[in-house]
Amino acid sequence: MPTERRSKTRPDYARQNHWDRDYPRHAWPDVPTYAGPVTFFQRPMITDIDELGRRRADVAIVGAPFDDGVSHRPGARFGPRAIRQASYTSGDYSLQLDIRPFEVLDVVDSGDADLTPAWIERSHQMIFERVLDVAATGAIPIVLGGDHSITWPSASAVAQVRAPGSIGIVHFDAHADTAQSDWGVLSGHGTPMRRLIESGAVKGKNFVQVGLRGYWPPVEVFEWMKQQGMRWHLMREIEEIGAEAVVDMAIKEALEGADAVYLSLDIDVIDPGSAPGTGTPEPGGMLPREVLRAIRRICGQVEIAAMDIVEVSPPFDHAEVTAMVAHRAALECISALAVRKRDGHPVRFDGGLVAERAAAAAKGPRKHSTRKARS
Repeated sequence: MPTERRSKTRPDYARQNHWDRDYPRHAWPDVPTYAGPVTFFQRPMITDIDELGRRRADVAIVGAPFDDGVSHRPGARFGPRAIRQASYTSGDYSLQLDIRPFEVLDVVDSGDADLTPAWIERSHQMIFERVLDVAATGAIPIVLGGDHSITWPSASAVAQVRAPGSIGIVHFDAHADTAQSDWGVLSGHGTPMRRLIESGAVKGKNFVQVGLRGYWPPVEVFEWMKQQGMRWHLMREIEEIGAEAVVDMAIKEALEGADAVYLSLDIDVIDPGSAPGTGTPEPGGMLPREVLRAIRRICGQVEIAAMDIVEVSPPFDHAEVTAMVAHRAALECISALAVRKRDGHPVRFDGGLVAERAAAAAKGPRKHSTRKARS
């Protein structure tokens, strides 16, 4: 029998299943938050430093996915990605501050520092270089960690860009992170604040800590902190006089002789009942609403040099609640900065190394190759 010849007519399954309608089309970033590339709040990804400089962005998100400095539970290397994708809403209007921040500020995601595992010294250098390059464009870096050891290279980079001006640090944490070493390691997540002070990047008198509690550090570490002129506010003080009063004192203390504030938020300052996804949970901490209000208050009142958010460990999180409060912490700072810009206060920084690089660029192209982050 002759072989039956196949029909040359192509089937039209779209028409058959009513998939040929003229629906409205959407392209990224105008898509749901769970679709498309993972960037912070679906902001544009700008990893090229020269492009970032030409754009003159106000704020740049930088990822530091590093947790080789942890002393207890690992996992914070997954923090930056978790924080970026922990947005459950496509809305961009701040009910607390009555502003649409992205209509006022140019905020971009500058990708991650070039990090690999098991090499602390290299990773810290890569973080330093990335934050230095971003800050030297004049944009305010918001660094997503990573364990708290990343604050050593990150704040050092910001201090270098801002020189000859100086920065103070307001540090929210359950722990002081001022140990001499972590079992002989000088660059663990229990030591970065001591390294910053010893190096001269930040003066001890401009280093203010909020929310300390628990059973560490020991007395001798507090003695060293006193010798450096550091100030701190225990959780007990927040309980007795309120978070707002403590935050106002911290702002004043950090700015005694300093020009701008570097804000460092260890997510374990929040009670683990509200933020369980962290490496060293400490019961009895601040409430998320207290921390978010504090961030709005600081970022809205003073010149911000940079911010970091650290110690978010997704493997220990539940229903993304820790990542969501970390995401909201960054967003609250951005919204407060937008209010400052709307009200006529500068947000970008155009002095120090920023001005030096701008002057050099005016004379001709840079001789070294442009660094790019992995996107």
